[in-house]
Amino acid sequence: MQYLKFGFVAAAMLCALWAPAQAADCTRIAAVGQMLTHDTAVLFSTNALKNTIASKGLVGQGPVKTTCEDEGATTTCRSSQMACKGGTPKSCLGAWLCF
Repeated sequence: MQYLKFGFVAAAMLCALWAPAQAADCTRIAAVGQMLTHDTAVLFSTNALKNTIASKGLVGQGPVKTTCEDEGATTTCRSSQMACKGGTPKSCLGAWLCF
């Protein structure tokens, strides 16, 4: 019985140490888009996010979260997503043009 308890404790320790190592391979990436209309601001922010992730050689994981604020004449949107190692970095000119 004592070996069984020791096995559970060892497994729990291994899982606890392994989780931060996996989390270090992922990070939240964010991008901003500002335009006159809401739809184009969302388009700019999500495309900038996609290309920023690609330029770093990361792979997007999970949903893209986008929040927008109307600022009078313009709308500013911020998009973010978790991204993890695993891709090949692409050559990009800014946030809009990747090869």
